[in-house]
Amino acid sequence: MTTALHRPSRIPAPSDPWPASSVLGALSPGARERFITLGRLVHFHGGERLLREGELGTEVYLLLKGWFKVLAVMDDAREALLAVRAGGDIVGELACFDAQPRSATVLAVGPGAARLISRQEFLGFLGAEDEVTQAVMRAVGGKLRWATRRRQDFGGSGVQTRVARVLAELARSYGRQDGSSIAISVSLSQPELATLVGSSEPSVHRVLRSLRQRRIIETGYRRILIRDVPGLGRIAGADLTALISTSPPAPATLPPR
Repeated sequence: MTTALHRPSRIPAPSDPWPASSVLGALSPGARERFITLGRLVHFHGGERLLREGELGTEVYLLLKGWFKVLAVMDDAREALLAVRAGGDIVGELACFDAQPRSATVLAVGPGAARLISRQEFLGFLGAEDEVTQAVMRAVGGKLRWATRRRQDFGGSGVQTRVARVLAELARSYGRQDGSSIAISVSLSQPELATLVGSSEPSVHRVLRSLRQRRIIETGYRRILIRDVPGLGRIAGADLTALISTSPPAPATLPPR
């Protein structure tokens, strides 16, 4: 099993730019500062696994910086992408709550940092911090809603609509305003995006090409730029105009060592 590299480092200041939709981004400065002192600090390189599906373990990772992929093994033994996580999010909380085997694998995309928190310390902290408990419960609810929406989309929506909805949700959670556009700096390959959408790679490729030709999006290395936010919203069946003025900042990258 791949293990994290442990190095001394500073604890990020409460002003670090965590997305407003994340657990850390939703907390008051005081609660956030208390939360990020729990456990011990760990660092990750790209490709390192924080959690492995099926293994026992009850620790929680409070993600501070970096991008992470949530993966699960499918019936054909392929490892498929279920979701992405970034600094400000938590992972591993379900096994902490019910002491069951891990339901998914979490993989670092690139350099990242987190607080590794024991079950006893995490549950004790939640018992004393109502604000953090509410933020964690909202995060758990958000993950369940994401999974429910994906199942609903798979059964009743066309590929274009599903692509637009996944991009819209990534923009809400991890988008950064760039003029009148929204930049999504999530490192996703087309096969991974196809897995999230629940369609074949060629079908998703055709949709992305059509969206580019209509200048609704631009795609580049590890980046998707939503140029026509209202246009994407119309395809997704959602109002995204509020993102232009309220889009949260992108997660910070690790400082040079």
